Amino acid sequence: MTQTNGRVMVVDDEADVRTVARMCLEQAGYQVIEAEDGEQAIKKIKEGDNPLVLDVIITDINMPKVNGLEAIQFFQQEWPRVPLMVMTGYPNLETAKELLKRGLVDYLVKPVDKEKLIAAVEKAMSQRELSSFTN
Repeated sequence: MTQTNGRVMVVDDEADVRTVARMCLEQAGYQVIEAEDGEQAIKKIKEGDNPLVLDVIITDINMPKVNGLEAIQFFQQEWPRVPLMVMTGYPNLETAKELLKRGLVDYLVKPVDKEKLIAAVEKAMSQRELSSFTN
C-alpha cells in the first residue's frame, strides 16, 4: 500500500484556492496535483509516457481557456471511473442538479471549509472503490 490516501487533482484558476485545497488535502494524507485551468489539467494528466493516475478530480467551473464544464465532459469521456467534484464561487442550482445527474460526486461552494472538503474527497474515494468492484 502506498503512503498516501490517494491522488487528487485540484483545477482552479485562483492560485490561493488551489493552495488552500492542497494544504488541507495534504494534511489529510492525499497527494495533490494543481492545474490552473482545464487545458493545463488535461496536459498534466497526459504528459509523459503513461497518463497520470488520479483518484479524484476537483474542478472550478468559471475558468479561462478550457472551463470546468468542458473539462468535466473530457474527463468523463477519457476516465469515466475517476470521481469528479465541482468547487465553485458562483453556485447555480440548475448547473448543480445537471452535474449531479451526470454523475458528479459533489458540488461544493467556495469557500469550502477543510472538514467538508476532506469529507467530500473521502466520499468520492469510497465511491471509486465501490465502482471498481462492480465494474
